[in-house]
Amino acid sequence: MEKKPHFFRREFLPRKVPYISLALLLAAVLLLNALLYLYLNKFYNSLGRVETDPSLCPFGHFRLGAVKNCSPWLSCEAINREVRKLKCVGEGAVKKVFLSEWKEKKVVLSQLTNSELKEDFLHGLKMLKTLQSKHVVRLLGYCEHQFTILTEYHPLGSLRGLNETLHIPKYKGMNTWHRRLMLAIDYVNIIWYLHSSPLGTLVMCDSNDLDKVLSQYLLTSDFRVLVNDLDALPLVNRSAGRLVKCGHRELRGEFVAPEQRWPYGDDVPFKDDLMPPYDEKTDIWKIPDVSNFFLGHVEGSDIVRLHLFDIHAACKRKDPAERPSAQEVLDTYRKVLTLLIREAAMPGTREML
Repeated sequence: MEKKPHFFRREFLPRKVPYISLALLLAAVLLLNALLYLYLNKFYNSLGRVETDPSLCPFGHFRLGAVKNCSPWLSCEAINREVRKLKCVGEGAVKKVFLSEWKEKKVVLSQLTNSELKEDFLHGLKMLKTLQSKHVVRLLGYCEHQFTILTEYHPLGSLRGLNETLHIPKYKGMNTWHRRLMLAIDYVNIIWYLHSSPLGTLVMCDSNDLDKVLSQYLLTSDFRVLVNDLDALPLVNRSAGRLVKCGHRELRGEFVAPEQRWPYGDDVPFKDDLMPPYDEKTDIWKIPDVSNFFLGHVEGSDIVRLHLFDIHAACKRKDPAERPSAQEVLDTYRKVLTLLIREAAMPGTREML
C-alpha cells in the first residue's frame, strides 16, 4: 500500500517536463505570429493606403527631402529662374531628361523634344498631376506652354539597373529573395493602383518588352518602386464600351498579350483600323515576366517562384477574361510573402509540434 504514492510520482512527474516545453514553444509561436502580423500589417498599409502617407501634401504642393513644410508646385517663372540644368541623362521618343539643381537639391527636368508628340507629353503631365501618390514619382512643378516638367530625383535610376545596383557593396545586403519579392509586390501594387485609379481603369501601354517596362519605373534609395513615365496611359471604360489600343503599329513577341497581336495571320497585312481593341488584362499577362526579373537568381528565389506558379499560370491564360485582377495577384503575392517569412522565422516548428 505504501508503494503506490511512490509509483504514482515515478509515473507522472516526468511527464510535466514536455508539457511545459510545449507550452513555452506554443507561447513563442504565438508571440512570433503576433510580431509578424504587426510587421506585415504595417508593410501592407504602406503599400496600399495612399491617403495616409504623411509625406504627401495637398494637391498642387510638394515636400522635398527632410523639409517639413509643403511648397506649391513651381511655376514657369520659378523654373526658369531657379532651376539650373547640369547634364542630359536620357532621351526618349517624347522628351529629353536633364539632371538639374534647384536650391542646392538635385531634381529632374523633362522637356519635349518632338513637337508632333506634344499631346502625349501633355497627357503624361495630366496623369502625373492627377495620380500623385506614393506610387508615382513626385511632381515639383511644370510649365505647360514650354512643355517642361520638374520631378524628384532618384539617384538609383530606373529598374533597368536593378541587378547592377544590387551588386554594389553598399546594397549587397538587399540582394535577397525577401527584398526582391517586396519590389515585385511594389510593382503589382502600382498596376493595381492604375487599374483602380481616381480617373478609372488605366492601362500601362508603354510596355511592349521587358526593357521598356523597366524604363518606366524608378528605384528609390530606400528600395521602393515608383512609376515615372505616364505618357501612354489610356482609359478603359467598359460601361461606355471604350477599350484601348497601345499605339497604331503592329505588336509582336511573346511579351505582349495575345490580344495585342495581329489576329489575322501573316497573309493579311496589318491595318490599325482592323485591329481589335482590348482592356487592362494586358498588364496582367506581363506580370510573371516582370516578376521573374525582380526575383533574379538569389538563394530562395526558386522557392518563391514555386509558390507563385499557380497565380502566374492564371496570368498567362489566353482568354483575358479568365486572368485574375491586379487585386487578386496582389493578394496572392502578399500571402506568399507572409507564408515564406513565417517559414523562414520558424524553421522546423511543425516538426517540433
